[in-house]
Amino acid sequence: MKHTEALYLEVSCQNEEPCLPLHTSITLFLLSYCECKSFKVFLVFTKPESSQSLKSRLPEGLDVSHIQREDLPLLVRGCRLPAALDESGMLCKAGLAVVLRHIINNTLEADPSRKDVLALLGFKKTCLKACAEVSKWTRLCEIGIPSAVEEHLKDPTNQSEQLPLSILTLERRLPAPVKVHNDDKIRRQKLQEQRRNEKNESPAGNSNSESEPVQPPQVGDELELRAALAKLSVDSVPTATTRESCEIRKVKTPHLPLLQHVFAEGLYFTLTDVVLLPCIHQYLCSLQAHAVSLLHQIPHLLRWYSRVQEVPGVLRAAKACGIAFCTPQVPTSSAPGPSAESNPPSLLDQEEDQEKTKQPPFIGGPRPTMTKLKVKNYNLLLIPHQENGIEAIYAPHPCPGWTLPWDSLPEAINPTEAELDTSQTSSCVIIF
Repeated sequence: MKHTEALYLEVSCQNEEPCLPLHTSITLFLLSYCECKSFKVFLVFTKPESSQSLKSRLPEGLDVSHIQREDLPLLVRGCRLPAALDESGMLCKAGLAVVLRHIINNTLEADPSRKDVLALLGFKKTCLKACAEVSKWTRLCEIGIPSAVEEHLKDPTNQSEQLPLSILTLERRLPAPVKVHNDDKIRRQKLQEQRRNEKNESPAGNSNSESEPVQPPQVGDELELRAALAKLSVDSVPTATTRESCEIRKVKTPHLPLLQHVFAEGLYFTLTDVVLLPCIHQYLCSLQAHAVSLLHQIPHLLRWYSRVQEVPGVLRAAKACGIAFCTPQVPTSSAPGPSAESNPPSLLDQEEDQEKTKQPPFIGGPRPTMTKLKVKNYNLLLIPHQENGIEAIYAPHPCPGWTLPWDSLPEAINPTEAELDTSQTSSCVIIF
């Protein structure tokens, strides 16, 4: 096979032995899951070392070579690995999420029938599309959790009986109800299964009225898991459409049972789960060996870890990358972890609070940067100002008599009307 692109993956050193950083392990795991062989993979070493110890962690069939950091192409040398360089040597894609999405797109170009690979991109193909600088979720998955796990693995025996904030954030996200596109049908199927189970358990039936809210199920979320796995099936055959009973169709949408998280993004297995799996795997194995009492604090993460192993292709990809899934054993004698109320706020909550306190809501009037300018009839009469030896001289407005017919324009564009929230003010520009 002719390789059109080169993929550069970092190799680090621990105790004088080469090892794979999490970003490299994640990339190799995705290559194995997608069975993508369109890249020539270069393992980047910082000093001459033998890679024999890494052989068991490299998927078979990959074209793998070694390269020293000083021998990297100039364009790649200035990027944070992993990075993909096209055959022209003029286009470099760098950063974990960008490279992973690029691998998926290359796999689909080579084999458009890979429905399971396409599903990794999520709804409207937006999974981890926003960069870490603007998306808290991407930053948590791409940087926060891998960094926290690698920091833990440096000294796994030094435990303060407290979870890293990024791990705690993920644990708190998993039990939250989710909403997916056009989920009304799945929620009605879930309600129908609940009522069928209730009738089987109680022959007398259930007297709940259709107008009463339905309580969440107490026995797992088998329906959500079946729906998620069906979406990933490569050879899935459409099942016969069965319409819900009249009793179920009459239930209003707000009274339908909510869908529960099955995977990290919600109902379906996506690229986010691929990113998290090598990280959480190493973290859980370390806790099992050095701090088993902390497992009580992450029941939803343990459940997620078990679910992802049921996804077709995951066990195969893990075996090819030398990942041997463990079965964490939560000791029954230990006391359960602290409740969510006693834990510190999660990473996403903290960032939201910081953003709220960082900038007060804009309620109209000139921006702080305009406080030194005199505003009259919406025409700026600019006054020279000198500071630190720098003097700005402004010319008068060329047409100071211009005005706008505000009465005949929509109120939405009038700067004196209503009030803008923080998300609007950063992109709101009024041109006079």
